[in-house]
Amino acid sequence: MVIGKPLLSAEEIQHKVKELADRITMDYKNKNLLAVGILKGAFMFFSDLVRHIRVPMSIDFIIASSYVKTDTTGEVKVYYDLRADVRDRDVLLVEDIVDTGITLNFIRERVLAKGPASLKVCALLDKKDRRVVDIPIDYRGFIIPNEYVVGYGLDYDDQYRNLPYISIFKKSV
Repeated sequence: MVIGKPLLSAEEIQHKVKELADRITMDYKNKNLLAVGILKGAFMFFSDLVRHIRVPMSIDFIIASSYVKTDTTGEVKVYYDLRADVRDRDVLLVEDIVDTGITLNFIRERVLAKGPASLKVCALLDKKDRRVVDIPIDYRGFIIPNEYVVGYGLDYDDQYRNLPYISIFKKSV
């Protein structure tokens, strides 16, 4: 396994997180915000983001995936669902990366069916070139090339999540 030169440095990521949090703070003044982290990948981004959002909020998590190593199966599995009641709440889904859009679309539709007052999406990374399902991203960090990335919560086979930066990942032969 080879981890290449950082695609996004820790400093670039933190600057973008604060920028996104400022926009979210402005948009959610006087609202009933429920921030939902999509795990496992978004755990670092979610944690940093909510620390910078300056409005009262509740938090919850969903664990869902359609990936095995570097490939999507196309089938979304939910391992842990929301505990909070989302009816009439302003919900913000926080995702690490939007790739094909399959998993996020599944989660988004699942939450919408529960009757939130509003539903928006915040994603740190957007890999537009791989999109299969069109997903509205209300708060976007970075558009990245069609490369497999690790670090800052993103993994390969549950490894490399602890890197403070995001790097392109290549399998060595």
